[in-house]
Amino acid sequence: MRNAKTWAGLASLTLLGIQSQGLAQSHDELVYNGEIGRIINENCVVCHQEGGIGPMAFESYDQVRPWAPLISYRVERREMPPYAYDQHIGIQDLIGDWRLEDEEIDKLVAWVEAGAPMGDPENELPAPDLKDPAEWNFAAELGQPDLIVPSNSYDIPASGNDLWSNEFVDPKMTADRCIKAVQVKPRGDAAAVVHHANSSVWMENEDTGELERYGMLTEYAMGKWGEMVPAGVCRTLPEGAMIQWSIHMYPGGVGATAPGTMIEDNVVEIGLWFHEEGYEEDESIYKQDLALYQIEDQDDLIIPPHGYQMTQGFHSFDHPIRLDSFQPHGHLRMNAASLEVFYPETGRTEEISQISNWSATWHHSHIYDPDVAPLIPAGAVLVLKQWYDNTADNPNNPDPDQWVYGGSRTGDEMTHAWLAITHLDQEGYEKLVAERREREQRALAGSDD
Repeated sequence: MRNAKTWAGLASLTLLGIQSQGLAQSHDELVYNGEIGRIINENCVVCHQEGGIGPMAFESYDQVRPWAPLISYRVERREMPPYAYDQHIGIQDLIGDWRLEDEEIDKLVAWVEAGAPMGDPENELPAPDLKDPAEWNFAAELGQPDLIVPSNSYDIPASGNDLWSNEFVDPKMTADRCIKAVQVKPRGDAAAVVHHANSSVWMENEDTGELERYGMLTEYAMGKWGEMVPAGVCRTLPEGAMIQWSIHMYPGGVGATAPGTMIEDNVVEIGLWFHEEGYEEDESIYKQDLALYQIEDQDDLIIPPHGYQMTQGFHSFDHPIRLDSFQPHGHLRMNAASLEVFYPETGRTEEISQISNWSATWHHSHIYDPDVAPLIPAGAVLVLKQWYDNTADNPNNPDPDQWVYGGSRTGDEMTHAWLAITHLDQEGYEKLVAERREREQRALAGSDD
């Protein structure tokens, strides 16, 4: 499935007993050679194509038809597209949101209940626009990356214990550059065996000559699409920086596309798109960073056999911030996460994001539209929560009879979230608040016309 942002009008869904509210669409249009094929081509084929990460191809009616009942079941339960983010709770305006609209889900379900008709054979749909599975995700919008940073090559066996690699790579940066977008991509068939591939930036201490950690570059975990950095901020890759890889590999793989075979010459790459040189010199540009925010001491995390657990953590800042993205992290027993903000001055708690059907095979960085991204005053408290299910009811659980402890192995559990944060001063915070109020007032004035 893919990110799709253009949607059709309401359909006439008499099969489901749903009123079309005056925007009736004839039943004949709910056919594959029409509205249904468009929805599938725009949202599914990016993964479900020959050589794609989906386990079956959806490039034609003959390929789609045998899977129609499963398509209906999965989209109605919002399991597909694989973007777990709760509806109607907190912020819903996200960049890179893969979710289908309610109307599109209703159309697909109605089409399947009608027998999944093909429609007029003479009205054949144009062939879907196929994305090369090896292509960079942001290439269509931004072109090829300005810089590609590869890891060393590894052979990953078909079975065995977790593997880790830590190495330094010189990206040969000759000037400070602000990152516009970043994607981490395992080459070839390795996507299901690379559990995570984090990268950090290190700089040489001029006095000692030793490398010292500067900050995170980016985080990757299985299924992650990539990150777009909002305009008007700078996440910096400095001149002279070294990049340290931290790669966790799981022999055999995890999830439906796990190969179960040896992966030879596996390489993980970082693709970086930069703003033009000097972008950061604009005084209105604020610094953004990505960091790991621990929810609870990992050594204290214990989940009993056939049991449950919940963790909760708190973080605050001595300066105002804008929270740009939220990505919870866990392993096979984690199944839900949430983010709230508590305001001590008023005692109010605001819901920001909730994910009630989280899966370790799809790690998403939920990137808030800059116009609605939380503006958080100094002293307000981020409240991070995660839930774990070690029972047989958890479809991702490999063994509910095991005690599960906090740790780095795939069979262990983790409890943290990755947050991208723009660090503001009071003047910048008040400016952004005022701009939002002005937009809201204009919108209200326009609604009175």
